[in-house]
Amino acid sequence: LGDDRSQRPNAFPPLYSQGDFTWNSQSGRSVRLTPTAIQSLSELERVRLQEVAFNRLHQDYDLGCQITIPKDGQKRKKSLRRKLDSLAKEKNKDKECAPQAFGMALSQVIANDRTQRQRQDSLRQDPPPRDEHKDPSDLVSSILQFATKRPSNKELSSSNSSLSSTSETANESTSPNTPEPAPRTRRRGAMSVDSITDLDDNQSRLLEALQLSLPSEVPSKKEKHRDKKLSLNPIYRQVPRLVDSCCRHLEKYGLQTVGIFRVGSSKKRVRQLREEFDRGVDVRLDKEHSVHDVAALLKEFLRDMPDPLLTKELYTAFINTMLLDCEEQPSATQLLIYLLPACNCDTLHRLLQFLATVASHAHDSLDKDGRQVTGNKMTALNLATIFGPNLLHKQKSSDKEFSVQSSARAEESTAVIAVLQRMIAAFHSLFMVPPDIQNEVLMSLLETDPDVVDYLLRRKASQ
Repeated sequence: LGDDRSQRPNAFPPLYSQGDFTWNSQSGRSVRLTPTAIQSLSELERVRLQEVAFNRLHQDYDLGCQITIPKDGQKRKKSLRRKLDSLAKEKNKDKECAPQAFGMALSQVIANDRTQRQRQDSLRQDPPPRDEHKDPSDLVSSILQFATKRPSNKELSSSNSSLSSTSETANESTSPNTPEPAPRTRRRGAMSVDSITDLDDNQSRLLEALQLSLPSEVPSKKEKHRDKKLSLNPIYRQVPRLVDSCCRHLEKYGLQTVGIFRVGSSKKRVRQLREEFDRGVDVRLDKEHSVHDVAALLKEFLRDMPDPLLTKELYTAFINTMLLDCEEQPSATQLLIYLLPACNCDTLHRLLQFLATVASHAHDSLDKDGRQVTGNKMTALNLATIFGPNLLHKQKSSDKEFSVQSSARAEESTAVIAVLQRMIAAFHSLFMVPPDIQNEVLMSLLETDPDVVDYLLRRKASQ
């Protein structure tokens, strides 16, 4: 198409005034950008959103540190301790199954959840006699490989297309705890039929997202090519089954429990629950499970993550937002959240949503019949004090370093609590993407893929 935008037959520059961002699609339909939840953006938009946020942070804020876009946890080099743990697991793999939830990268936990869900779904159906010995994930892979051999996406029925975020299969729901597809590197043979490369001359509607990839650093030319395989539809919320199950249980049974997360639990029962989740058991938390046991299980999961939810790369940046002017702190924090990998971002949203609900029941109140209801006493500050060190920390220093830097560490600990307290109080707005940032994302895509922008505009209009 060349560099001269005026020569592009598919170019459709936005028409907007200050505070009003309106785009015209190729069909002539006007689409006015409005604040949008980050989970409703397509996979491609979320990757470009990282770039926009990265540039804005460098241009508009002086955080006094280097900012990098966090990488997928699966790609990290293992620490010595994790290597030893891996060797121990290899020795015992014949005796017990490898853990499915605790002490591993968040994206891997979600991939394990998805595999387990596929296995459970397959058990509900009558398997073909010849394939009884096959693993369900192998069956899914073979089906996807067969689908990639179809002559053209034009032959696919339009009834299979969707402009909304729906389930991958007829049996899957779009609830927050729906396990996320495994990263592309772990799903060889899976087809990508809703990506940029699948757009034909007639701008045909695309199949739903069947795979995803997790974003990394600011794209180079090689990584720009990777964008061709990113989904043009919203990816599913990536929240581990354990996290969502614990949050749901505590929201149902624990909101009036005084001192939730502070009162001790049964170590034996918590260990049993932990082992069941690690074995991939379909654990159903109900009123028979102690609120304090479930609360302790959730804290253990977050504590044992090899990389904290807010990532080590962004530790200093999040801390230094407290040095900004009060009016700048929310927007800078929001941009840093945009940099998080999708699974971290979605899990953080679910956790903050839960913590905000707990905090809203901290004080005594009256029910609809005028009777007093005792509050749980867990304010946003109290919750931030408990969860902050688990969600935001960096590599542990040696004892010598700790003694030298004890004063600085105390200040950082206070800042960690303040950062999370602010997130709990404002979680509704932190995960919304304002029109001006959406506009920058679309402008970025317009430079390279105008057809894609038209498709995204039509999807936004349909919503």
